[in-house]
Amino acid sequence: MFENILNEIKIRNPLVHCITNYVTVNDCANAILAVNGRPIMADDINEVEDITTICNSLVINIGTLNERTIFSMIKAGKIANQLNHPIIFDPVGAGASRFRTDTAKKLLKNVRFNVIRGNISEIKALATNMSTTQGVDANINDIVTKDNINEVIKFAKNFSQKTGAIIAITGAIDIIASKDKAYAIYNGCETMSKITGTGCMLTSILGAFLAVGQSSPLETTAYTVALMGYCGEIASQKIRDRDEGTSSFRTYLIDALSTVKYNTFKAGVKIEVI
Repeated sequence: MFENILNEIKIRNPLVHCITNYVTVNDCANAILAVNGRPIMADDINEVEDITTICNSLVINIGTLNERTIFSMIKAGKIANQLNHPIIFDPVGAGASRFRTDTAKKLLKNVRFNVIRGNISEIKALATNMSTTQGVDANINDIVTKDNINEVIKFAKNFSQKTGAIIAITGAIDIIASKDKAYAIYNGCETMSKITGTGCMLTSILGAFLAVGQSSPLETTAYTVALMGYCGEIASQKIRDRDEGTSSFRTYLIDALSTVKYNTFKAGVKIEVI
């Protein structure tokens, strides 16, 4: 299935509308280009309706949240819903402040998301009234482990049923869940947490892949998450072999996204149905 999507994205080059954060916007655009999508970054309320209309998917990321863009996000989201475009939501830092949490919940109320991707603490902040978020990072007490994985999967499935969205909880172990089915993914590396933007890049490329894999959203989301982790492993190995640092890792990560072949990815993917 994912092999077909990798081939299809090269042919269709989907246009992805990103309302994303200013810290990682350049990396997000380059990541989309690396996987054969086409990014457009537009967040002014006077143009988001036009931009969303011509695009194939919408990515909403609240990393550098401000009052002005909230209305743009809602307006773009409603148009994308009308057009049946996939919408991916990244609630960066939800739970860290009342403003972020309230805004994320307001977006959930007004926009029907296809995928919600965040770390475990961000997702918990949306699903409950409890907040353990540490800035934009997951609380160490929330981290998914083999000991609590079944509990997290149950939580993710329940939240998926409540929202109608695929829930993608990313971390050392990634959990991707619909209300009926879940995947656990073990790809990735610690270095991915040492640069800013790997989560934002993942959310962005989900916009590209779901634009062509909308008929199988759970599997497309799961294998896209696995792909990002696999490319992280490739980049990490390169910096170890060459005694290089995190800036080089960032470059190699985008390189890996742009050069990955399905057969090598298939051999390296670490994914299971739970």
